[in-house]
Amino acid sequence: MTRATPFLMFQHGKAEAALDFYVETVPGSRIVAIERFGAEGPGPEGTILRAHVEIAGQPVMVHDSFIVHGFDFTPSWSFFVECADEAETERLFAALGEGGGVLMPLDNYGWSRRFGWVSDRFGVAWQVNLQ
Repeated sequence: MTRATPFLMFQHGKAEAALDFYVETVPGSRIVAIERFGAEGPGPEGTILRAHVEIAGQPVMVHDSFIVHGFDFTPSWSFFVECADEAETERLFAALGEGGGVLMPLDNYGWSRRFGWVSDRFGVAWQVNLQ
């Protein structure tokens, strides 16, 4: 069966710190499996060659690129997280945005009672919405 899985590529060995942050911050997140670069490379030993994770129950693959690219994450692609209550919406918005940036402040935009959009400290964008 053909399947599409979101794939997050981090640079400068930041994948593991990002995964730890997501598992700690986003309910329903866990690391399923991690395969690391060995001493033979091609990436720095111990960095993530490939990780299978779940972020809010969504399967995602993660990689530490050993090639430094001239691009990084863009907010045109983001995680859209639906929260069951206002307290969780506020908590996730604050936690995910800490050290990153606010793209749209948490507010009532008419189509949602409580919605906000942030990029986290790793550059990944998150839309946080109260169901």
